[in-house]
Amino acid sequence: METIKIKPATLSGKITVPPSKSMSHRAVICAGLSDGESTIEHVILSEDIKATIEGMRQLGATIQIIGSEYDCTLNIKGSTKMVSEAFIDCRESGSTLRFLIPVGLMLSKRCTFTGSGKLVERPLNVFYEIFEKDGVHYKTDDGKLPLESSGVLKGGHYNMTGTVSSQFVSGLLFSLPLLESDSTIEITDKMESKGYIDLTLSMLENFGVHVEHDDYMRFHIKGNSKYEPSDYRVEGDYSQAAFFIVAREVGNHVECLGLNEDSLQGDKEITRIVRMYDNSAREVTIDASQIPDLVPVMAVLASLKDGVTTSIVNAGRLRIKESDRLKAISTELKKIGADVCEKEDGLVIRGRKTLKGNAMVNSWNDHRIAMSLAIAATRCEKEIILDGCMAVTKSYPHFWDDYKQLGGDTSEFNDGQ
Repeated sequence: METIKIKPATLSGKITVPPSKSMSHRAVICAGLSDGESTIEHVILSEDIKATIEGMRQLGATIQIIGSEYDCTLNIKGSTKMVSEAFIDCRESGSTLRFLIPVGLMLSKRCTFTGSGKLVERPLNVFYEIFEKDGVHYKTDDGKLPLESSGVLKGGHYNMTGTVSSQFVSGLLFSLPLLESDSTIEITDKMESKGYIDLTLSMLENFGVHVEHDDYMRFHIKGNSKYEPSDYRVEGDYSQAAFFIVAREVGNHVECLGLNEDSLQGDKEITRIVRMYDNSAREVTIDASQIPDLVPVMAVLASLKDGVTTSIVNAGRLRIKESDRLKAISTELKKIGADVCEKEDGLVIRGRKTLKGNAMVNSWNDHRIAMSLAIAATRCEKEIILDGCMAVTKSYPHFWDDYKQLGGDTSEFNDGQ
């Protein structure tokens, strides 16, 4: 079932938010680098998390999965012994790829990374520059996956950009503590997505590795550090909760359970953004530099704020995500009647009371586009047909089950139906 019909329906009820995908990635990696056994509770086996689990297995970790696909416990016995060769299929997970490239250099004599979809061509130049500096041998298909690498990173000073993706910084933060010598990472421009760096630093601390930083512009990493095994329970995911928080804000009646109000997750910002529309302001500006993953669903929110013009700025990085998310969400929302203007690094949206619907839309094989359109459908005047609906398995495999449980009206669509 890749294409579904979604009829307008009000969502109502309570939803237990899935565990954080971002924190699950980080917990699996840190446990896999620990000298001993760790237990990671409350994990959903989305496609991205499966990729990281298999990647760490390739690098020597023993990982046992207990429970159901939608809520399982991982028993992980870590290892930092060198394996002769590793083959890591990152599927479509940018986090898996960028986190594990430096880790793979530390734990394997030769490591091959492959993937599918847009991941094959997502930029890795930040790492290629480091490879050339450190004398790491690598081979690519004209800069694209597959990537073959061999060699080791060297301790010392690393200069790198913080404007492409924080995942590059996190990848080095996982791996550099395993070196004998100390290292520093200096950000040469601006550190975007600081919230995701906070998640990495917090998870490292949880597994016994301490990293200091100077306002996110310089990171100090002690060499010869050891990851200590730890038991960890993954908290609810604000990135996924955002869809239902926006749903409530545009006229549905959904309560999200399982969120940590003191969470370090950057996407907790969605709770502040919805409040920006509480007053009588006719213009709202949202800076997306630290919260790029929220842009698709924020575009839905803005489209349904009647009489308010919303400018989403500093969102250029969305063009190199699972899809060109600025083009994807603006294209699909326009099809169902939204007033969206695509800019080079953002969107300008003039809100309306409802959307027309009565169109076939596409997920662009992007989970966040698919889920955003599902929320938009609740405020359409007529049904929509969503092609590529199963893109949600990348991060939230039971999204449609939860959607229907809340009263969402979906059915399989066939041509001629």
